[in-house]
This record gives sequence, C-alpha cells and structure tokens, in this order.
Amino acid sequence: MEKKLLSILVIFILGTLSFSMVKAEDPYKFYTWTVTYGTASPLGVPQQVILINGQFPGPRLDVVTNDNIILNLINKLDQPFLLTWNGIKQRKNSWQDGVLGTNCLIPPNSNFTYKFQPKDQIGGYTYFPSTAMHKAAGGFGAINVYARPRIPVPYATPAADFSLLIGDWYKSNHKGLQQYLDSGKSLTFPDGILVNGQTGNTFTGDQGKTYMFRVSNVGLSTSFNFRIQGHKMKLVECEGSNVVQNLYDSLDVHVGQSVSVLVTLDQAPKDYYIVASTRFTPKILTSVSVLHYTGSQTPVSGPIPAGPTDQVDWSMQQARTFRWNLTSNAARPNPQGSFHYGTITPTKTMVLSNSANVINGKKRYTVNGVSYINADTPLKLADYFNIPGVYSTNTIQASPNGAAPRVATSVMEASLHDFLEIVFQNNEDTVQSWHLDGYDFWPVGFGSGQWSEASRKSYNLVDALTRHTVQVYPKSWSVIYVSLDNQGMWNLRSAMWERQYLGQQFYLRVYNPVKSLANEYDIPSNVLLCGRAAGRHI
Repeated sequence: MEKKLLSILVIFILGTLSFSMVKAEDPYKFYTWTVTYGTASPLGVPQQVILINGQFPGPRLDVVTNDNIILNLINKLDQPFLLTWNGIKQRKNSWQDGVLGTNCLIPPNSNFTYKFQPKDQIGGYTYFPSTAMHKAAGGFGAINVYARPRIPVPYATPAADFSLLIGDWYKSNHKGLQQYLDSGKSLTFPDGILVNGQTGNTFTGDQGKTYMFRVSNVGLSTSFNFRIQGHKMKLVECEGSNVVQNLYDSLDVHVGQSVSVLVTLDQAPKDYYIVASTRFTPKILTSVSVLHYTGSQTPVSGPIPAGPTDQVDWSMQQARTFRWNLTSNAARPNPQGSFHYGTITPTKTMVLSNSANVINGKKRYTVNGVSYINADTPLKLADYFNIPGVYSTNTIQASPNGAAPRVATSVMEASLHDFLEIVFQNNEDTVQSWHLDGYDFWPVGFGSGQWSEASRKSYNLVDALTRHTVQVYPKSWSVIYVSLDNQGMWNLRSAMWERQYLGQQFYLRVYNPVKSLANEYDIPSNVLLCGRAAGRHI
C-alpha cells in the first residue's frame, strides 16, 4: 500500500513539474507578412511604395518581453528582400538578424520564416528593409516590446500608445535612387518629411489623460527635432533604457534612433500642432500633425512652434541629459544601475573615423580607409561551413592608419566577453549616426574636435543610458562602451542609408572557439543557402 501511495505521489510530482515547465515556456506569436508594391502619394505625387500586408508603413508589431516571434515573410517584389529588426538584440542568434552578412536574400516569390525573441528587452524599436534602397520606398514599421505583467514599470500606464515613424522622404523611385548611387553620385536633398507615411496625422486624446508617444527616426539621412505646441514631454524610455524622467519642450532624434515620451493633455481642450523639422540641413523641412482634444471645436492656430535648426552645442548638451534611471528595472527585476559599467577597464579601444572618398572614380564612404562591399555569401554561412576567402579580417584596422582608401569585405574580430571602448571620430561637416546590431551600449562621451586620451576625463561613468544608435556631431567625437556578451556576426554601420550602401560599415565577429549552445544557437533548420554555401548540407 505504501509503495502504491509512493508511486502515485511520484507521478503527481512529475506531472506537476511537467505542467510547470510547459507553463513556464515563453508565449509564441505567429505572423504572416506579405511584401508587395503599391501606389501612394505621400508628397502629392503618385509613386511606388513597399507595402506589408497592404499597409504603408507596415503593421505595428506589439509583443511582450521574451515572446517567441514566428514571422513568415513572403516576398512578392521583383527583387530579393530582407527585413532587419532595428534594436532587437537577437541574443545568441545573429542567424535572424536580417542583414546581408548573416542572411541570404529572400528571392522574389519566395519566403523565409524568422524565429526570434526580444530577449530581456522592453521599449520602442523599428524594423525596415536592409536590402538595396528599399527603405526609401517603405517596408518599415514599429516594434513595441512591453514589460511582462509581473515586472514593474516606472510610470503609470498611459491611456493610449501612439507610434510615430518620422523620416525624410524622396519622390523618386527607390530603383532610381539606387542607380544614382551606383553611378557614383550622392543623393540630392530630400523632398519632404513624413509622419507614418503622410505629411501629417491627427492624434486624439482626452483632456487630463496621459499618452505615450513613441517617436522613431526611420529616414534615410536627416536628424529631426520633435515638439508639441503648448505641451511638455516627459522622456521615460530610450531604445530599451528606462531613463531619468526629465521634461523637454523639444527633442532631437537622429537617424535610426527611438525615444518614448509621456504627454499629459493638461491644456485647454482644442487642437495643437505636433511638429517635426529637420536639423543641421541647409533648408528646413517641416511636417505638421495635430494633437486633437476629444470634443474640440477649435482648430490649430497661431504660428507653428519654432525649433532649433543648426545649433550643434544645443543638441550635444541635450544628449548629455539623457541618463539611466539607476533605481528602475528594465525588462528584468534587478535595477539597471546594478551593472557598474564605469568600473570596468576596457580590454580594447577602437577609433573609427568616417570619411567620404572617391575610389575607382566613384563616390564611396569609408571606415578607417576601408569601404565595405557585400560578399557573394553571407559571412555567417562562410563561418559555419569554413568557406575561405569570403571576408577579410586584416584590412580594417582598429584605428586610422593613413592608408589609401580601398574596398574590402571587412570584418573585425573580438572575443566573447571583451569590453570595448569605441571612439567614433567625425572629421566631416555633417552629423553622423552609427548603429550596432546585436547590442545596446553606453554612450559615455560627446565632444568637439579630436578625441584624445585626455577626453576620458569627461566621460559619464555613472549613469549613461544604454541604446543601439549614437549620433556623432560635425567635427566631433562620440564614445561608447559595449560589453561583448552576445556571440555572433554583427553589423556596425552608418544608419544613414546612402553612407551604409556605399561602404560605411563593417562586421564585428564576436567569437569563442569553444562551441556551445550556451553561447550561440545552432544554424536554423530553415536557413536559406546561397552563394558559395548553396547546395551544402547543415
């Protein structure tokens, strides 16, 4: 009898454990997206745009921390296509990054199913095409990663959540823009600035309530300033960091960046201007939307609120006010400030200098004198199959060496768990924007002129926020600290798409010679094989 009771008890315990393990698995969310061409007139002229499920911009992806996203992407364009998930870190999984160094192109009339998690992440992000100049035609959208219910958020739940995808725009077809760049020329000045695919939108709310505005720069080349007439904006989150909740009249948002602000409708119930205008440009482009109080019968009035135009010092000073909320958690329960990044001695310093050059008679952009060219085989597949000659690890150096500008499929190697200091030195007279896939990082310093070791005295080693894209002002430098805790092949690129397309990028190979699923997931079973990897078996 005792043995029988013991057997029943064991079965009960095992059943309970099994049930708990099933319950503990993170939820799955399934999507099917079809990419097609369509016609729209965002600037008053009919032009070809890229739609996802018939939408321009594409669908908003609302998910929760650690959700398993299974997204079948069907390409109905006449060109190969990929989407990349801007700011999603793809933990141990650069196979899903959606850039040419990690993934084969999805051919026309074919599909690929992405499988990834926003692992230990919260915040507002975006997705967009990483191929050719497709980004100039659309195919982009918002990704909102919400905290799990049991994880506290350092602000009250807003009444609603608005995503604003703002960026410069051309009337020209994306293929024409690509041909223009291929001919060795730079793009002309943009024709306008759009908000969610239009020159203006209306956002409606109730007096007395507070709303979240998630603002992202999805443009090709231009920073903008964002402001709402008569209303303060409380910055609460930036690219996955909960930040010190300062109030702002206006905010600069650079190419590839995202910010989340809370706005309380505490004014008289009427309509107010929402303005985005370009920064650091010879001509100011402006997009005007409307904040509409429910029941308002009073349209917008008065002059459109003016914003900063070319004041670099103003923008740099504002950037320094973006600071980590050290006592708040983000996606995990532990406070953000429990990681004392400023006490860690970097294992390596990289100084990356961007420049515009002419190589073989055509305009190219370089990093430390090397202009990146795409290989015929994704670098990640070349690694997996040990295919030699696909990329080079000795062309790009960790600092400028004065060598003649050249082209190469350049990769810089680093060890898993290195802690890098990366200096972005911008000797050009235009603002730069740099993005690193697979990571967030601490922008610890901004300064004018040439960076030197003495510049370290000005670093913020206490409460710099983390983000995935950093601006570098004209004739200036920016410095980031990054902890290389994510093995894989990761794209470090200019977020300004002409510069990326013409070579201002390379790949960072973060590697550990001991193969382990604890460090990196295995090659996906549905991986597309192309180039010199075509016909091989996994």
